Amino acid sequence: MNAAGGVPIKVLLADDQVLVRSGFKGLLEVEDDITVVGEAADGAEAVERARAARPDVVLMDIRMPVLDGIKATEQIAGTRGLEQIRVLILTTYDTDAYVFEALRAGASGFLLKDAGPAELLHAIRVVAAGEALLAPRITRRLIAQFTAQRIVTRAAEDRLAVLTRREREVMALVGQGLSNDEIGAELFLSPATARTHVSHAMVKLGARDRAQLVVIAYQTGLVRPPA
Repeated sequence: MNAAGGVPIKVLLADDQVLVRSGFKGLLEVEDDITVVGEAADGAEAVERARAARPDVVLMDIRMPVLDGIKATEQIAGTRGLEQIRVLILTTYDTDAYVFEALRAGASGFLLKDAGPAELLHAIRVVAAGEALLAPRITRRLIAQFTAQRIVTRAAEDRLAVLTRREREVMALVGQGLSNDEIGAELFLSPATARTHVSHAMVKLGARDRAQLVVIAYQTGLVRPPA
């Protein structure tokens, strides 16, 4: 059940392959706390169905006709009234150059299409709860890879001026993929206090969720890609 108090997590499936959608649907519909509220065969249809069904989570393929998953994610994230919808990007390859762009557009994380059933269910529940699916090492590597060539400007660094010293410390650890519990242990804070600092940083920087905090951490140079 989602955080709304016993209401099943509403999921929209967006993928241009019928067999993929059918497979996901069959897996999800046997879960008591998840319900599939719609399907879309392209990005434009995904945006339309998201407006109509107001799902909690959209499983969004990147490569789709008419409108790709990145643009569809951007439209959903930028539409008033749809801000609470979480987009979980589905990709075939773990080196997909579009993953970083999808996260920057507003996605809450990504998952490989060959992930096991338990991993898929966990991912849906994590993003439905408002968290970002960023723990896997591959996600951090992808973000680092596609920000490595970006030049950190003074304007980007100045964006962090609104943060306190502690919020910067916490955000740097978020950028490294640490959970609230891990951040608390690293800085000798309670997980609740770490969560509060994360929330304050999100509000001050206008970040949709932890995924965008990670992106901002790399864009501003707060976290540097590994050499």
